[in-house]
Amino acid sequence: MSALVNSTFFRRVSRIPPSYYLLVALLLVLFAARPQMLNANVLGVFVRQVVPLGILVLGQLLVMRVKSIDLSGGGVILLINYCISSGVFPGASLAFHVLLALATGLAIGLFNSLMVARRRVSAVIVTLALSIVLVGFVQYLSSDKPPGDVPKIFAELFNTRFLGLPSPVLFWIALTALMALLLSQTVFGRFVAAVGESMPAAHFSGVPVERTVILAHTLAGLMAAIAALVQTASIAVGSVRVGLDLPILSVAATILGGVVFGRGEGGVWGPFFGVLCFAFLFVVMTMFGVGDAGKLVAQGLIILFAAIFYGLRAGK
Repeated sequence: MSALVNSTFFRRVSRIPPSYYLLVALLLVLFAARPQMLNANVLGVFVRQVVPLGILVLGQLLVMRVKSIDLSGGGVILLINYCISSGVFPGASLAFHVLLALATGLAIGLFNSLMVARRRVSAVIVTLALSIVLVGFVQYLSSDKPPGDVPKIFAELFNTRFLGLPSPVLFWIALTALMALLLSQTVFGRFVAAVGESMPAAHFSGVPVERTVILAHTLAGLMAAIAALVQTASIAVGSVRVGLDLPILSVAATILGGVVFGRGEGGVWGPFFGVLCFAFLFVVMTMFGVGDAGKLVAQGLIILFAAIFYGLRAGK
């Protein structure tokens, strides 16, 4: 085993995030079992459903790159969904809803960042606790019932196409490209890399560690708000339980894509393909009649095997 881990072949293979291998495997399974499902229109429908998760992953990979985590996305999505679909702002325009959602996400992200960066509170505890508070608050306001209809303009935007592709998918790709540029071509991106490599070393090198962590969490809140807008647009009727599993899936997709918690390494496109893996995994498992319980087991195994993979790479 030790010889295999230390081999040149393993070193080369380990540089590629597991999401690429898994995606190829899933596409091969689909090609063998249901080749008709590889039609671009059919795939576009499946991929469109995971766009909220993909956007949430952009914030998750950012905070994980600075050795933190954000589990508040489910609460953010739920709160924004309620504000839009409950009719609490009757007659509000699309611009109002968008600005309200973005302001909410930024405020929650800023709160998380101040707790984590300045108060040194555990990121897992503070973001999870905040999510629970938001979920309880929305359930109290809605009496645990679907709050109402989503304005039609949201559904119309969600169902539009451009160049033959669903607009939400193109929007997700554009956001991913912007995040890639942010991390690779800006001073902030270099700060993120330095903090992820070693916080003490970054501090003594003059990197504003606290400010970098604050900005990372604030941007993660913004990404959660954008994900909430897309998630809200994807449903016809509001639901007080929409999106609650997305934070855990975002962590799984991020790890699968090569961003390892506590090491500050990884890129942007690996997690992007990690999200696609979950889209096609659900398609394949549904195709073979696997229920929700089996899908949860598969998600856990994927995270476990990805962790083992990175553990072997780090110990070689």
